[in-house]
Amino acid sequence: MEAGGSNSGNERRIISKDSSWFSQFRNASNPWMARYAYALVFLVSNLLAWAARDYGRGALTEMKRLKGCNGGKDCLDAEGVLRVSLGCFIFFIIMFLSTARTSKLNDVRDTWHSGWWSVKIALWVVLTIIPFLLPSEFIQIYGEVAHFGAGVFLLIQLISIISFITWLNDFCESEKFAARCRIHVMLFATTAYVVCLMGIILMYIWYAPKPSCLLNIFFISWTLLLLQLMTSVSLHPKVDAGILTPGLMGLYVVFLCWCAIRSEPAGGNCIRKSDSATKTDWLSIISFVVAVLAIVIATFSTGIDSECFQLKKDNTPPAEDDVPYGYGFFHFVFATGAMYFAMLLIGWNTHHSMRKWTIDVGWTSTWVKIVNEWLAVCVYLWMLIGPIIWNIRHNDST
Repeated sequence: MEAGGSNSGNERRIISKDSSWFSQFRNASNPWMARYAYALVFLVSNLLAWAARDYGRGALTEMKRLKGCNGGKDCLDAEGVLRVSLGCFIFFIIMFLSTARTSKLNDVRDTWHSGWWSVKIALWVVLTIIPFLLPSEFIQIYGEVAHFGAGVFLLIQLISIISFITWLNDFCESEKFAARCRIHVMLFATTAYVVCLMGIILMYIWYAPKPSCLLNIFFISWTLLLLQLMTSVSLHPKVDAGILTPGLMGLYVVFLCWCAIRSEPAGGNCIRKSDSATKTDWLSIISFVVAVLAIVIATFSTGIDSECFQLKKDNTPPAEDDVPYGYGFFHFVFATGAMYFAMLLIGWNTHHSMRKWTIDVGWTSTWVKIVNEWLAVCVYLWMLIGPIIWNIRHNDST
């Protein structure tokens, strides 16, 4: 029996190496390529949700026939986005439940994760249609739950980004690469701080041109203060985390502050808008496309980063038949990502009407990003001082 399992694993590795892309999918031989198929499904769901929001009026006649649409009006705009999001969420939750704790490549669950594409595509299509048959009250409940799920996604993404930054710093400061990377670290850190300061100065010029723009002045000034706080804590002798990590974290929080201010609705005097702000131009379309692709890429990259969420690190090298990434975690991230893209398309407000070709605009979106920025700094600082506090308490108890 063991020999048969070993032969099966060897056959799969041979297929993965020598066969075409289609054969690899058909034979469930390459979980790395399966990631891209799931990302494509996720992207199509994003585009369907956008189409339901911006161009659903053209399908009004057909939607009047659907029982849960209340004459078509409950399947458009925000509810249309939530219905598509619900179908995508259920699909990835089913995949999460059916692939969680998969550890070996020759497992049946590995075959299900990497293959059976005709069945899974049919399942996804059915699950995309079913929410349009559900009553509006159920969709509104899902919309409230999606706020929490989107928050979970942001938290997972935040931890993944901070873990990557700390890993990069540890890599550069390791005995093997410390001498070689010293100049590179100084160069990257200096560049990061210069970009951070330039970004803050430009935000003052663009988004706080008048003393009456108190909220934007507060956002930008607080970001500058947080940058100084992270640098001071990182360079403290008891922490000694170096200058690279606060510089990279500074880039992240400045970017979040910029995104938050950009999410403020048009109409105020503190954000310079073009005269055609109420019209759809090519810049709006390009920005929207980039934002959608960024959602998919962020979900994709976070989904394969399950190692940073392991409580106990295993330094033993993986076996040849171990799965290359956590399938269950991968699908869980995509499930919460389905809730996240719904919140972006409706501005985190289930009763909020969005202009065509816009994404993540509104005061709720602004405050979500600001809170995410503050939370990022808190998590980063805790990762620096948490071990020190733990050691102090441990020494006091002994």
